[in-house]
Amino acid sequence: MEFANTAIRGLVHFSAPVHRDARGFFSRTFDSATAREAGIDPDAFVQDSLSRSERGVIRGLHLRVGLGEGKLVRCSSGAVFDVVVDLRPTSPTYRTWVCFDLNGDNQSSIYIPPGCAHGFQALTQPADTSYRINRPHDPSEDLTIAHDDPELAIPWPLPVTVMSDADRNARPLSDLGDRLREVLATP
Repeated sequence: MEFANTAIRGLVHFSAPVHRDARGFFSRTFDSATAREAGIDPDAFVQDSLSRSERGVIRGLHLRVGLGEGKLVRCSSGAVFDVVVDLRPTSPTYRTWVCFDLNGDNQSSIYIPPGCAHGFQALTQPADTSYRINRPHDPSEDLTIAHDDPELAIPWPLPVTVMSDADRNARPLSDLGDRLREVLATP
């Protein structure tokens, strides 16, 4: 397993070798030694979750205020267009976004540091996305940013098919001043 830093400080891309044969494939999707080498405490993760999304579904852009939340994200089956937005007020890449094509064929993962918003669009029917987070979920700390925020101008690759009510009714960054001030500042 290998890792690479990205344009956003603390956002790490992990690539895992995929060993294929007549049976299918095998891939190690997490390695504590590699996580440590990348500066991530592998023992900090406390919850694993899985979402299944239909083609065209957008989930996000989700952010956790307060102490934030670090998460390791991987598309275990299918494919997603994955987006991370840096919302740490003191970060040099504040309000910058980057995207990744995560899919079940390459089994790569990204580690999203606290203070960054995350969202994705399912490109296949279905797409399974795994999350490993470093704090128990607290709904009172959830903040959702409009996926079509004109300031971010994220080019989602497909028409939106389905969204949750919370995602559909999310406000743009320009309307979230007070809540955005609660985002963990870059240490």
